[in-house]
Amino acid sequence: MSNKPPTFALMNPMKPKILWADDEIELLKPHVLFLEQKGYDVTTVNNGREAVSLVKERSFDLVFLDENMPGISGLQALQEIKAHDADLPVVMITKSEEEHIMEDAIGSKIADYLIKPVNPNQILLSIKKNLDDKRLIQEKTTQDYRQEFREISMQLSQSMPADGWKDFMKKLVYWTTELAQTNEESMKEILQTQKIGANQQFVKFYEQRYLDWINAKVEAPVMSHTLFNKKIKSLVQPGQPLYWVVIDNLRYDQWKIIAPFLKDLYRTEEEDIYYAILPTATMYARNAMFSGLLPSEMQKLHPQWWKDEDEEGSKNEHEHDFLQAQLKRLGMNVKTSYHKVVQNQFGKKLVDQISNLKQNDLNVIVYNFVDMLSHARSEMEVIKELAEDTPAYLSLTKSWFEHSPLREMLEKMAEQKARVIITTDHGTVRVEDPIKIVGDKATNNNLRYKVGKNLNYNAKDVFEVKDPAAAHLPRPQLSSSYVFAKSKGYFVYPNNYNHFVTHFRNTFQHGGISLEEVLIPFVVLQAK
Repeated sequence: MSNKPPTFALMNPMKPKILWADDEIELLKPHVLFLEQKGYDVTTVNNGREAVSLVKERSFDLVFLDENMPGISGLQALQEIKAHDADLPVVMITKSEEEHIMEDAIGSKIADYLIKPVNPNQILLSIKKNLDDKRLIQEKTTQDYRQEFREISMQLSQSMPADGWKDFMKKLVYWTTELAQTNEESMKEILQTQKIGANQQFVKFYEQRYLDWINAKVEAPVMSHTLFNKKIKSLVQPGQPLYWVVIDNLRYDQWKIIAPFLKDLYRTEEEDIYYAILPTATMYARNAMFSGLLPSEMQKLHPQWWKDEDEEGSKNEHEHDFLQAQLKRLGMNVKTSYHKVVQNQFGKKLVDQISNLKQNDLNVIVYNFVDMLSHARSEMEVIKELAEDTPAYLSLTKSWFEHSPLREMLEKMAEQKARVIITTDHGTVRVEDPIKIVGDKATNNNLRYKVGKNLNYNAKDVFEVKDPAAAHLPRPQLSSSYVFAKSKGYFVYPNNYNHFVTHFRNTFQHGGISLEEVLIPFVVLQAK
């Protein structure tokens, strides 16, 4: 056994420390010298018991452990090392290729598994995978984004079609996720600048095309009111249970955060993005999705179910009625169920009922995601407290989903070998830029869109719809008009202006025009 002098460790505190246990360690001296030349501090022992003792006495970054040694075996030593330090990476080295040994080692959470004879480069690769992976991934991610930066900038300088913006959104979310795993703050700032520019360009694109799309003057992408007919209708098959899960406020980047939890249960048949209508708010976008109609059409055809902004009561209590009317209009005679989860306790009850729903052709589950996060407190308050920025918001999404009844529901749906649609009615955006507006008492209170008469504002800050009929929107009063906040803007009244600017800044809102609110996920999953 050869031990490094204590003074060497003090002189080189930053060298990665490796413990190598092998009863033939003398034959491996060339390998040890090779690693030392590469800058690693290697301590060697020739049995498992001594390896366990050293791990308990000193700090190591990685352990190489021979599986077959006199005394305690490598697997026994592995168990004792993991009992002492569960996070210490251990690489098992063995002459045996027996499957049960591999399974035992993998089951004990080894970091790698190598078959003798090993060569120096194999050893070096294993070290880099376990000790240098974060640094190498960060360097490669940063390098790749630098190369992609020019392409992203060029795309933004050109005119993109509707499908082009969908692909662009996926690209932005990809790089946001990748760079979030690095410490490259300068690269994150550059990407953030690109996202701001992208939102500005997208707002212009949406303003120019929106009215033409919903008035069928030009070919439109799939939108809230056409989603069922174009994307879901063909998936409804008699005798085959289909679950349509609508998660309120689910952004595309939030979907990408929860998707890994489902990869072992489902294969992805389709992962797409569709366009939410304006306002990107529940009473408009979600009702349009279920009814297959635009807001003014819902008001005209189903006045008994539609409620205007100034009317009392829930604006979304007739979603199932709207869906049934759409099914009838499309000539679809299918057995359906509808469930809305607005409290965590009801979500838990629904988990127990999932097995009874497989007899239906179409099961709709509306899951009020933000309400689940807020636990009956105000949406703005909880999000501001727990998620002061977008990375924190995404982290909160991940934590919520991991422990939510919704995840349990999806697991039970997978047991039925069912097909599942996951989508939403609109996204949400973190607001930063106050927009001063003046309106009468009848003006609605949403921070991202306003409907009222004699609204006073700076026209350059908003998307104006002075004639609601042109946007297929209800007209509460003869002189009513709509305005929508762009990108990260939010409306504030002059009264007590500074207080409300501070109060609402950096909260997550919806109703206006931004990439995050408008471009939202549509995913089809098939149980494995």
